[in-house]
Amino acid sequence: MRATLGAGKGTLWTLRTCNALFSVPKFTDKLEWVATDDGIGTVGISNFAQEALGDVVYCILPEVGTKLNIQDEFGALESVKAASELYSPLSGEVTEINDALTENPGLNNKSCYEDGWLIKKTLSNPLELDELMSEEAYEKYIKSIED
Repeated sequence: MRATLGAGKGTLWTLRTCNALFSVPKFTDKLEWVATDDGIGTVGISNFAQEALGDVVYCILPEVGTKLNIQDEFGALESVKAASELYSPLSGEVTEINDALTENPGLNNKSCYEDGWLIKKTLSNPLELDELMSEEAYEKYIKSIED
């Protein structure tokens, strides 16, 4: 959704909303992100991760109903360069998987924060969010591992 609002003489603001992100994402040192809304976390891989992987050609995701603890492996992405395991940033139960990735795993490369999300899950321990990195802290972390 996009709306343009006027605020006086010649001033325009543009308001955009995005389907996947309802909160500011938090990041893990395993290169996943999670954004939360009403007790549901949407999980994906970061831009840094998708760039490091290269063109994603295959995606393995868990079944709906799978219970995961923080840091549990829940799937994998395969690319022309490598395969990478996926780790749960938070504890909870998988409520939805991104079926679009079955037909088009490259969505991770094109839109890792929106259309390329991986799973949605309940949050059984919302306090775990406090252990994750902000975007600023994540950017510092990425710089430290690139050096």
